[in-house]
Amino acid sequence: MNKTSATAISPSLTGQLAALLARPVAPAARARARLHVLDWLGCATLGAQRPAGRAMAGLLREHGAGPCWTLGHGPRPLDAALRYNASLGNILEMDDVHRSSILHPGPVIIPAALAVAQHRGIDDADALLDAIVRGYEATIRIGRAIGVSHYRYWHNTASCGGFGAAAACASLYGLDQAQLVSALGNAGSRSGGLWRMRHEDVMSKQWHTADAAASGVAAAQLAAHGVSGPHAILEGEQGMFAAMSIDADPALVTREEADWLIFDTTFKPWPACRHAHPAIDALLQLLQRYAVSTSAVRSVRVDTYADALLFCDRPQPRTEAQARFSIQHALAAILAYGAPQLPHYASASLDDANIARWRTSISVHADDGYSTRFPQAYGARVSVTLEQGCVLTLALDDTRGDPACPMTALDIEAKAAMLMDAAGMAPAQAAQLRQAVLALGAGTHLASLWPALSCLDQLERP
Repeated sequence: MNKTSATAISPSLTGQLAALLARPVAPAARARARLHVLDWLGCATLGAQRPAGRAMAGLLREHGAGPCWTLGHGPRPLDAALRYNASLGNILEMDDVHRSSILHPGPVIIPAALAVAQHRGIDDADALLDAIVRGYEATIRIGRAIGVSHYRYWHNTASCGGFGAAAACASLYGLDQAQLVSALGNAGSRSGGLWRMRHEDVMSKQWHTADAAASGVAAAQLAAHGVSGPHAILEGEQGMFAAMSIDADPALVTREEADWLIFDTTFKPWPACRHAHPAIDALLQLLQRYAVSTSAVRSVRVDTYADALLFCDRPQPRTEAQARFSIQHALAAILAYGAPQLPHYASASLDDANIARWRTSISVHADDGYSTRFPQAYGARVSVTLEQGCVLTLALDDTRGDPACPMTALDIEAKAAMLMDAAGMAPAQAAQLRQAVLALGAGTHLASLWPALSCLDQLERP
């Protein structure tokens, strides 16, 4: 990203953020970005075969061929390709997540960066990885600053994701900092995404990520052609913080950090909403620590933060999507069949008598202490009452995949392999694709990536 003189850079929060994004990206951050690309690709590959993914493929039927790769549907025009690809990564609820900003950067930023890099003919893999790192940084900084009150009504991934797509695209376009300020301003000016969708059996969440990616990319493209945007879109009168939050902390946009915030992002090991993960991990650890046989369990009580109940207190899920947003279902499946697996959330599991029996024995409660610490920590306490009456309890704030309990690179590759296998990819073909992604950077060329990705055209289509 080019630098401009200090007089050309806005003193607004977006101006200060633009200056932070201009700093060099180190090889370690690029290596981390590679893992997020692989993680997104695994999630999207199987997501494309789910009903929501098949429905979103309708976007492509309105367009002919184009220059940009799509997952399983050949090359399409830029806007159609990035919208479709950006709709896929969150379908399984296994996408990466940043806790204090309460959002999922990968499903928005990575497909936007891939589409723009290919559209512009960029062959430098480091440029792609740098763009992704900068996109994560912009999204996370704004997401954590907007405050937890925003999350009550707004889907943070949608409302803040466009900033990340704009920052990533600006990096690939080589915009100067003044242009980036305009791109961020215009990305914020169209921000939105209401949580009403969670109360109905709909696919709006996929549209949210698709639209955030496309709007962010368009904002950067317009800035490249001289279209100006509001500098004080965050902190200004009638700006985003005033309109969408009652507890925004503007200082968090520019707070000094030891490294890029992509390192503070969580990988998700389980195919369920992140709000269910503390209870999942606490139960798994409790059963292992005390060598408890599930036949000895009478009931389970979960105490966790209020927002986990708002999204995941669902004792009788009736769809696959509802099962992924049910703490009761997640724990019941563990008690019935062990560590979470994809089949535990398939349609057949909804009427599984063994899982249904366990769901009735699980209660979920809001805890003031955990609620106060959210979103800095996503905690839960699980208490298991055994048949003889004794109670075993385990509490935690960090779950597997969090920075304090990280998944290794091999864990992340294994997760991607599992998802690709579930999507029907041949093992050798899937391994070649993973290797192509993990080889990005260090002087490699993107020209070698597109043929590897095109193997996904051979998978089953809608």
